[in-house]
Amino acid sequence: MKIGIPKEIKNFEFRVGMTPAGVDALIQNGHEVFVEMNAGLGSGFDDLSYSSIGAIILPTANDVYQFSDMIVKVKEPLVSEFSLIRPGQILFTYFHFAASKELTIAMIQSKAICIAYETVELSDHSLPLLTPMSEVAGRMAIQVGAYYLAKPQGGKGKMLGGVPGVRPANVLILGGGVVGTQAAKMAAGLGANVTILDTNLARLRYLNDTMPSNVTTQFSTQMAIQEHLSSTDLVVGAVLLHGAKAPHLIKKEDLKKMSPGTVIVDVAVDQGGCIETCRPTTHHDPIFFVDDVLHYCVANMPGAVPQTSTAALTQATLPYVQLIANQGWQLACENNIGLKYGLTMENGRLLDAKLAKEFSL
Repeated sequence: MKIGIPKEIKNFEFRVGMTPAGVDALIQNGHEVFVEMNAGLGSGFDDLSYSSIGAIILPTANDVYQFSDMIVKVKEPLVSEFSLIRPGQILFTYFHFAASKELTIAMIQSKAICIAYETVELSDHSLPLLTPMSEVAGRMAIQVGAYYLAKPQGGKGKMLGGVPGVRPANVLILGGGVVGTQAAKMAAGLGANVTILDTNLARLRYLNDTMPSNVTTQFSTQMAIQEHLSSTDLVVGAVLLHGAKAPHLIKKEDLKKMSPGTVIVDVAVDQGGCIETCRPTTHHDPIFFVDDVLHYCVANMPGAVPQTSTAALTQATLPYVQLIANQGWQLACENNIGLKYGLTMENGRLLDAKLAKEFSL
C-alpha cells in the first residue's frame, strides 16, 4: 500500500504522523511511504532520517495526498486540506468529529474512509490510540495549571505544593479516566491537595487504593462539584464520552463561586469541553478570562511536546497502520473489532449513531 505522511498545519502543531522507526517498519513490510518535506522537523526528525530508510520525500501536501492510498496524520484535516482528499482514500487520524459539524459534513462529502484514532476501542472499553495522548495531556494539564496560577500570568499567586507551614493548593479533577489519573499523579507529586470526581464507582475504588494519601476520590454529582468551587485553585476538565460531545459540568453562572485567579484547564475541549465557558484556544494564544477565572483550552496540548508525544503516538498506532496496509481497510476492520469501532465514515456514509444524533444527520 502507498502510505502518506503530510506535514501538520494546525496552529503550533509540531507532531508528525509517524517516526522514522515506524516508517522503517512499514517499508520493511513492503509498503511505499511518502513523507511531505519537513514534516518531521518539529518532532526532531529531518528529511534525511526518513529518506535514508527508503521513504520518498515529496515537496507538497498535495503531492502526498495525490500519491497515497492511506493518509496517516495526527490532527483532523483543516479546511485547506478538504479538497486534497479523494473518494475511497483512507484517512487515519484524530478527528474528534463531535466538536465540528463542518468537519463531519466535509468528510462525508469527500467520500473518504475515515478511521478515527479516538474511537478505536478494545474489549475492555479502553481506547488504545487515545490513551498515549491522554497521558501526555493529563500530565501537561498540571504543568500549565501550575504555571498560570502564578500572579504574573493572571493566577492567584499560589504554588501547587505550598511550602512547610503554608497550605498547598487545591486541585479539582473532573473525571477519573486516563487524563484525570495522570493529572492526579502529577498534582499529588507536587504536593497539592487533589480531589477526583467521577461517576464510576469501580474506578473510584481503584483510584482510592492506588493514589497517594493527598488524593481524595468522590462520587460526582452537581452538588459535589458546587461544594468544591469556592475552595478550588485549579480545575482540570478530564471528562470523556466515547465519540460524543462532553457534558458541561460547570456552567457560566458557577464561575461566580470561584475566587479571582482560579485556573481552569479543560482537556476535554477537543470534544466540545466540559466547562460551558471554554472555547478552543491555541498554543500561540492559550488563555482567556471569564469573570476573572483563567481558562486554558488548547485543543492540541500534546503538540507542545512533540518529541515525547510523536514517539508515544507511533508506538500505539503502528500495529493498526500495518494491519490496514497489509489487509486493506475492509478486511482489517472485519478482523479487528477495535479498529472497526474507529471506522466512522465510508464512501459518504456516516456509521456513527452518536454523531448522527448530535448533528441531526
